[in-house]
Amino acid sequence: MGLIWLALAAIAVWALVRLGRQTERRGRAHWRVTATLLGAVLLAGGALAAFRGAWLAAAAMAGAGLYLAWSSRLRAVVRSEPISEADARAVLGVRPGADEAEIRAAWKRAMARAHPDQGGTEGLATRVNAARDRLLKGRRQA
Repeated sequence: MGLIWLALAAIAVWALVRLGRQTERRGRAHWRVTATLLGAVLLAGGALAAFRGAWLAAAAMAGAGLYLAWSSRLRAVVRSEPISEADARAVLGVRPGADEAEIRAAWKRAMARAHPDQGGTEGLATRVNAARDRLLKGRRQA
């Protein structure tokens, strides 16, 4: 019985860690939280059913729990729209005649603020990357 409680505690910790990492737009975040919790409950139920000898029920619950946990982790790909050179300079805060080193330094400063791990968003980080790519592409062709 102690092994069951240990497994349930591990699943609960896993679910809490997942809940702490939720940074999504409004409608999607609620589904991810619900799917994570339901997946954890199904996995725990599957473990309990396996310990009691109900192998078919255990396999069904564990499979459903794994599917929900996996599908809740899938994220939509954020694509950036084409950006003009003036907008790219505004995003990075560089002057029109900036060289490659200035552009890369400005990108590094902007990405330090815009990266999702630093409190920014995926969309903003994508826009900063698109601005860098646009300005560096213009530099290489000139």
